[in-house]
Amino acid sequence: MSLIFKRQSIRKYRDEKVPEEVIENLLRAGMQAPSSCNSQPWEFIVISKKEDKEAISKMHKFAKPAENASHLIITLGNLNEAKVIRMIEQDLGACNENILLQATHEGLGAVWLGFHPIEDRTLKLKEYLNIPDYCIPFSVICVGYPAHEGEVKLRYDESKVHFDRY
Repeated sequence: MSLIFKRQSIRKYRDEKVPEEVIENLLRAGMQAPSSCNSQPWEFIVISKKEDKEAISKMHKFAKPAENASHLIITLGNLNEAKVIRMIEQDLGACNENILLQATHEGLGAVWLGFHPIEDRTLKLKEYLNIPDYCIPFSVICVGYPAHEGEVKLRYDESKVHFDRY
């Protein structure tokens, strides 16, 4: 529970590279997520080049954090691997959350930038990275060492919990 409560969206990073083995840990965590029929329909593109991060940061108004992250993890949904295509968003959502939690465990800051299902965003990313048609660019996860520690805000709201019936 403490890891879940500590996790928050971090959008500003120190100018310090995250080691490749730590990035691999994030990917391992993502691949450990549950998926529909255990199809594991994910693929990843890891970006660390400055010019690529800058280009992606300009793809929509909320993508600015990509510019100064150490790495970007692009999560892709492989339609050829998905056994139940209409569940791919849930599969990738679980994958992304695992990556975010592992980033917190590693002392990193991270933020999930939404691309799918907004068509103009996904097309820009798809074209820029030459992503094949059988893959959906689902999201960009920015990862880096946080520039500052944020305040944890507890979100439990008892009024949103209903037992047995609404």
